[in-house]
Amino acid sequence: MDIRYDLHCHSTASDGSLSPTALVARAREMGVDVLALTDHDATHGLAEAEASARGQGLDLISGIEVSVTWANQTIHIVGLFIDPENIELQQGLERLQAFRRWRAEEIALRLEKKRIPGAFEGAQEFCGGQIMSRTHFAQFLVKAGYAPDIRSVFKKYLVRGKPGYVPGNWANLEEALGWIHRAGGLAVVAHPARYPMSGTKLRELLKEFKDFGGLAMEVVSGSHSRDNILHMSSLAASLDLHASSGSDFHAPSTAYTELGRLQAVPQANTPIWRSAAWQERAALAGIRQ
Repeated sequence: MDIRYDLHCHSTASDGSLSPTALVARAREMGVDVLALTDHDATHGLAEAEASARGQGLDLISGIEVSVTWANQTIHIVGLFIDPENIELQQGLERLQAFRRWRAEEIALRLEKKRIPGAFEGAQEFCGGQIMSRTHFAQFLVKAGYAPDIRSVFKKYLVRGKPGYVPGNWANLEEALGWIHRAGGLAVVAHPARYPMSGTKLRELLKEFKDFGGLAMEVVSGSHSRDNILHMSSLAASLDLHASSGSDFHAPSTAYTELGRLQAVPQANTPIWRSAAWQERAALAGIRQ
């Protein structure tokens, strides 16, 4: 029987709408067998998710999604099979969380200058954990009537050149992979088709990622079109990177990123779960293969 993997999703520990317990239950309902919880720059949802998974017949992988600044752009690196108790990883995440707190205050100040008061308090209403993200501000702005949906909010207020945009000051690529590797994890470039960069620049990113010991890239993502998948498949194959697959699920209301509803990894690629590094860690963690 084929195993259904979803190796990228979010809970209320960062900017997801479901608690870790509810997320695990939904993943099982959607037929997921192996799930990685990869909250943004935070691991405090993992213990609850792991406890819930044991009662659901679902295998949970401890994960993280680390925010990185590379060539003046924000990119995301997923870590799979991390040890959430690793001191170096947690010290790095504390630094990113401190920046997130400052950024949230700065976003609110910039929106107030554009006659949008109460944004910090409004975003807090949607923040279920310790991590306040731009998504929480977007949810507030939709509720307050400044835009019809979250995508519109980002385009109008929260991306580069817009009133609420604050540049990222995240980990560098080498740091992020170092934290993941020293925590025992495998590093994956998240949703590469989403980054606003040229093909040459993306290839440069992926080569540098591999040079620092990166293992895989998300060929299949909830935000990737079929054409995106084919292009990412070709890139992964040419660079000898394994292919990962994750929905990047945040909320049930976002149908195109539903848990487990993912296209198959193209035959041209070797899935990350077929790598020797994965199989070694999966055996130690009791993850089905």
